[in-house]
Amino acid sequence: MNNNDKWARYCDLLYSDDSLGFWLDISRMDVAINDFEDFNEIYSKAFDALESLENGSIANIDEGRQVGHYWLRNPKVAPSPEISDSITKEIQDISKFGSSILNGEITNSDGEKYTDVFWIGIGGSGLGPLLIKESFKRESIGLDLHFLDNVDPEGISHKLNSILPNLNSTLFVVVSKSGGTPEPLIGMEQAMKFVRDNNQNWSSRAIAITSKGSKLDLLAHNENWLDIFDLPDWVGGRTSITGAVGLLPAALIGADINKFLNGASQMDALTRVKDIKNNPAALLSLAWFKSGNGKGLRDMVVLPYRDRLEVFSRYLQQLVMESLGKKFDRDENQVNQGIAVYGNKGSTDQHAYVQQLRDGIDNFFVNFIEILHDPLEIVEVKNKRPGDYLSGFLQGTRSALTEGGRQNLTITFKSFDESSLGALIALFERAVSLYAELINVNAYNQPGVEAGKKAATKIIKLQKEIEELLDDGKQRTLNEINDALSSDSTESIYLILRKLSENSDHYSMIGNQSNPDKLIISKT
Repeated sequence: MNNNDKWARYCDLLYSDDSLGFWLDISRMDVAINDFEDFNEIYSKAFDALESLENGSIANIDEGRQVGHYWLRNPKVAPSPEISDSITKEIQDISKFGSSILNGEITNSDGEKYTDVFWIGIGGSGLGPLLIKESFKRESIGLDLHFLDNVDPEGISHKLNSILPNLNSTLFVVVSKSGGTPEPLIGMEQAMKFVRDNNQNWSSRAIAITSKGSKLDLLAHNENWLDIFDLPDWVGGRTSITGAVGLLPAALIGADINKFLNGASQMDALTRVKDIKNNPAALLSLAWFKSGNGKGLRDMVVLPYRDRLEVFSRYLQQLVMESLGKKFDRDENQVNQGIAVYGNKGSTDQHAYVQQLRDGIDNFFVNFIEILHDPLEIVEVKNKRPGDYLSGFLQGTRSALTEGGRQNLTITFKSFDESSLGALIALFERAVSLYAELINVNAYNQPGVEAGKKAATKIIKLQKEIEELLDDGKQRTLNEINDALSSDSTESIYLILRKLSENSDHYSMIGNQSNPDKLIISKT
C-alpha cells in the first residue's frame, strides 16, 4: 500500500469528536470498508440490546438483576424516578462528604484534619480507586490513599504498619457489596484489630460502601460508622468506578467528580449512535472482533504513553476478561470465549516486550493511548523536550509494528483530566458490551469467579475438618486422613497440611517430602 492509499484509509477510518478532544484510529487493524455494511444487521441488534439494557431490562440473568452503570453518570436515563433520585442524592452526598473532609469540617478525635485513607476492596473495588489515585495524585490537594486488596499476611502487616505514624488521622473505607466476600471481610477484621490494638476508635473513622441491607451495611449502622455509601445491586464491581467506588476516592483526593462523570456521560452519548462508522465503541469492538476472528484469537496489548495511565491495563484486564471470558454463550453452546489483556506503559515497554511484539509470534493487537498536551512545567533542556521524545517513541513503535504486519489502533485525547479519564473508561465499557453481543455471551455475569469462591470455601471447610480430626493426637498417613474425612482429594489434604506445618509448631509431617504418600501426620 503506497502513501496515498495509507492516507486515504486513515482518513476513511478515523473517528473524532471535538467536544471531547478525542480521536480513534483503527486504520491499522484488519477492518475493511465493506465491513460496515456486512456487520450492519448484527450491530443493529447489538445497539437495540444495549438500549434495552439502559432502559432497565434484566441483563444479569444469573442473579436476576438490571445492569445500570450507565445511569450513574447520567441519572436522567435511569428507568425510574426513584433510581434517578437516589443516584443524584448519592453524588451530592459524596461531594459534600469529600468537601467536609478536605476543609476540616469533619476531623479526627483531636480536631485535626484527616491526612490518609486506608482502602479495603478487592477486584474492581480496589482497581477502580487505584486508577483514580494514579491518574490524579499529582494534582491532589487531599488525602493520601493506601490500598489493601489481598489476604497476603505479609502484605496486610506491611500496609497496616506503614500507616502507623498517621493512624490517628487515617480514614478506613471498606468496600463490599454483600459484606460477606472473604477478602475485604478479612482485611476489615485485621484493620479493626490494628486500630483498636493501637488504642484508637474504629467506628468514628470507618466508612462503608455496600448494598443496602447487606451484612456490612448492618454492621456499619449498628456500630455507628462515620458514613455509609450505596453500592446498588445493579452495579457490578468491574463497572463501579463511576459510582461511590470511584467517586469517593476522587472526592477525597480533590479531583472534580462532576467533570469525571460528565466525560463518561459524553462518551455514552457518542456510543449510543446506531451507526457503526459514527460510533467509536462500535468501531473499537469491530476492530477487536475482526482481529481475533470473533474468537479472541489475539491478545489485547494496552500501551498508554502516559505514566498516569500505567494502571489502566490492569483495570482493563478485569473489565474485558471477566466480562468476555465465558465458557458458554447465551444459548448454552460451549464457546470458550474471551480476550486476554496485558500491558504496561510507553515508552517503558520499548525496553521490555515490544521486541517480541515486533519480531515474535503474531498473536495480538495493540491499543495505543496517546495524550497530546504536555504539562507546561517541563521545559526544553539542551534542545530536548521530553514530550517530543515520548510522542516519537509512540509513533515509531506504531510504525515498526505496522511494517512488521502487526495490527494496532490508537486512541488519542487532546489532554488528560477527569473528563478524558471518564470518557476513556466509558468507551471501553461500551465496546465490551457491544463485543459481547457480537459473540452472544453475557457480559454481566461471572460464573468462573463464583466457582472459584465456592472451591475456596470448600478448602477452608476441609482444613477445619482436618484440624478437628487431628485434635486426638493420633498419627495418620494422608490416605488415612482422606478416608476418615471421606474426602475426594488427598492432594488438597497434603497441601493444607504442608501449609499448616510450616506455620504452626503443633503440626508435623514426618518423612521424606519427595514421597508424600509415606508421610506421617500428627498434631501436638
